[in-house]
Amino acid sequence: MAWIITKYLLTAGVVVLVSELAKRSDKLGALVAALPLVTILTLVWLHIEKQPPERITNHAWYTFWYVVPTLPMFLAYPMLFNRLGFWPALLASIVITAICFAVFAFVVRHFGIELL
Repeated sequence: MAWIITKYLLTAGVVVLVSELAKRSDKLGALVAALPLVTILTLVWLHIEKQPPERITNHAWYTFWYVVPTLPMFLAYPMLFNRLGFWPALLASIVITAICFAVFAFVVRHFGIELL
């Protein structure tokens, strides 16, 4: 139980760190948020918990493919925010990401990469 609490606290600490940095500096907050900190923590947790190497490497592999269709959201959100406000822009960005993911998953399936 202590291990799970430690994992939660460290992982939550990363989110708090990013949000605190973003309050002080847009660029620094974005830079730290763009780092694959959650993925790195996940890889460390999987390794410490003695997961098979295949599971650890698969996590990194699929993370790459899942990141790609999320990128358009980061371009759409600032434009939508100025026109729609925070919540509608956030919702629209989520919808855009879901659509991009579905299309992307369909396209990469033709190259032997199964995301769904």
